[in-house]
Amino acid sequence: MENLVDVFSNAGESSEVIDLYLLLLLIALIPSFLVLTTSFTRMIVVLSFTRNALGTQQTPPNQVLIGLALFLSLFVMRPVYEDVNEVALTPMLEGDLSREEAFIEAEKPIKDFMINQTRTSDIELFVDLSGEDYPETPQDLPLTTIIPAFSISELRTAFTIGFLIFIPFLVIDIVVASILMSMGMFMLSPVMISLPFKLLLFVMVDGWYLVVESLVSSFY
Repeated sequence: MENLVDVFSNAGESSEVIDLYLLLLLIALIPSFLVLTTSFTRMIVVLSFTRNALGTQQTPPNQVLIGLALFLSLFVMRPVYEDVNEVALTPMLEGDLSREEAFIEAEKPIKDFMINQTRTSDIELFVDLSGEDYPETPQDLPLTTIIPAFSISELRTAFTIGFLIFIPFLVIDIVVASILMSMGMFMLSPVMISLPFKLLLFVMVDGWYLVVESLVSSFY
């Protein structure tokens, strides 16, 4: 009898250890999950392109860009997380849903957001690579298929916006470089001369307002 008690107590301890490992694994994956299932990727890439187009090196610093991208992502994702809280988190805390059922319900608003922002061709790519049949609706796809498709679609959109941001600043660089060459000032760096003009243009058109407005509007 004592041996049976010892077996069950050891089994209970092993179960607690496994739960602890799973919790630590979940905590380690949360940052990647938040980055790849939200608007954060598009935000930070476009903001980085804006800084590079201005040619201001590390101004604004990385911490400022990451913080701005994070809070813009929270602003965009707020309706999604409100749905998750309403259909999954609150019912689970009240005991109406189990953890497994709550996870299934929480997936639905997140999947809807990602699918609405993902090109059909990107989804089809990962369905074909997985070797599975395309389901009746994209919502039936697993997260392991939707997340990478959403990620590459976000990168494509971010690079497209970044290209459009680069164009006016590239024109300024070309004009300044042409003027310096025509004046024979080959030893003077065109970047040093064009930087004040790019900053002036960015401030005059209220650049940060336009960039943020375009970013947030692109999700609606």
